Amino acid sequence: MDTRRLLRLSATAFVAAGLLISGCSSGKSPSEASASDGASGAAPGSVAVDQAALKKYYDQKLTWRGCGVPGFQCATMKAPLDYTKPDGTEIKLAVSRKKATGPGKRLGSLLVNPGGPGGTAIGYLQTYAGIGYPAQVRARYDMAAIDPRGVARSEPVECLSGKEMDAYTQVDQTPDDRAETTRLAGSFKKFAQGCEKRSGKILPHVSTVEAARDMDIFRATLGDRKLSYVGASYGTFLGATYAELFPKRTGRLVLDGAMDPSLPARDLNRDQTGGFETAFQSFAKDCVKQTDCPLGTTSAADASNRMKAFFRAVDAKPVPTGQSRRLGESLATTGVIAAMYDESGWPQLREALAGAMDGDGAALLSLADSYYERESDGSYANLMYANSAVNCLDLPPGFTAPEAVAKDLPSFEKASPVFGKGLAWASLNCAYWPTKATGSPHRIEAKGAAPIVVVGTTRDPATPYKWAQSLARQLSSGTLLTYDGDGHTAYGRGSDCIDTTINTYLLEGTPPTAGKKCS
Repeated sequence: MDTRRLLRLSATAFVAAGLLISGCSSGKSPSEASASDGASGAAPGSVAVDQAALKKYYDQKLTWRGCGVPGFQCATMKAPLDYTKPDGTEIKLAVSRKKATGPGKRLGSLLVNPGGPGGTAIGYLQTYAGIGYPAQVRARYDMAAIDPRGVARSEPVECLSGKEMDAYTQVDQTPDDRAETTRLAGSFKKFAQGCEKRSGKILPHVSTVEAARDMDIFRATLGDRKLSYVGASYGTFLGATYAELFPKRTGRLVLDGAMDPSLPARDLNRDQTGGFETAFQSFAKDCVKQTDCPLGTTSAADASNRMKAFFRAVDAKPVPTGQSRRLGESLATTGVIAAMYDESGWPQLREALAGAMDGDGAALLSLADSYYERESDGSYANLMYANSAVNCLDLPPGFTAPEAVAKDLPSFEKASPVFGKGLAWASLNCAYWPTKATGSPHRIEAKGAAPIVVVGTTRDPATPYKWAQSLARQLSSGTLLTYDGDGHTAYGRGSDCIDTTINTYLLEGTPPTAGKKCS
């Protein structure tokens, strides 16, 4: 089970709702809002940057071309590998856009990011946002995305072969003795060593601060005075970091499924552990009402006990899956967690659990594979590699040794009796990272930024609701929009109230009233 701070948007169908409202325009020309205007550089992990030396990047002209998906264009954007050495090595970042369809006055570009870290923004744009966002939003904005450095098409971080990754995902992450603890620590070390061996050049330069700086160059190349942006999950941290670095260039920002940048890694991991427990309890309460619930039909408490008993059983004796990989506790837990991101996956989880409890782990393994983005040929996307690389650079490790995990286990198990032990041990991964963290936990205020909408879901598994409450309080111009519901993130998940409110903000610039709640 490798779920450490993997904050990702579930792939759900977008329900369009809202009003078509006239647009607005103001501010400086794109050329005036370039490398030197409005950059505070105040984010921890940011460094003194020679703005004049960045001018060549801000002034670059992108060569747009078709990219195999009707209606979309792709290009390659250059950025410095190291922002402290802008005249040094360059990297190439993949970008994509789909021009506004009209009618109505064009409002500029709307950048999107689905989270992760490690999620491909271009993939999200081309398969979902660029065709599934509300028609009135796509009519007025050029939909755009940049794969962050280290991710997918942008100098991707690589760490393990497919077979090595298969082995890694099966290591027992609830060690019962010293030998199992040593084996788990060794797997984290091997993972980190693989990343250093295969991606040593890019590894020190995939921080969220650097990705936010890349987004500002992209904004300039698109000809926009200010950045308009919808970020989900980890994408909220990326968007908030952008606002912190470039408050005067911040346009209409929607931060959906928000992270709390003020928390250290251990607290983030523990809070997320509690979030998955909250989501599981919601699933369990629903499950026991269904005739096909494999966890019983009596109570959520009984369902939780049966879930824990199942995990213990497959830890002791993994079940067959119809292939060489058997379903042990780590993969089984990952499969269950994968279904927590969206309540529409609950029926599939009931069926998968029933199969696994009957000796066939294929369906639950399939859920785990979808979480890891494992292909049928045994290869993996770089999601998990980029995820670790960014997380371990953004914050010092939650734990630095197995002894520290063992000491703090009770607090994680209190946060989640079902998932606590495994998620505590998963938090050890950054202890062995080859590159020292450059970021640190801190409040983000982004003073001087335009109104920013922060969206929180009350029973969100991956980004607990209290994180959205905290971020909205931190941001000097933040407004909290609450969705009372299940699943990860809120925009486009079926609430007309949420969608109409966000659409109105994106099209008109009017944020919701303070304390607005939707269901």
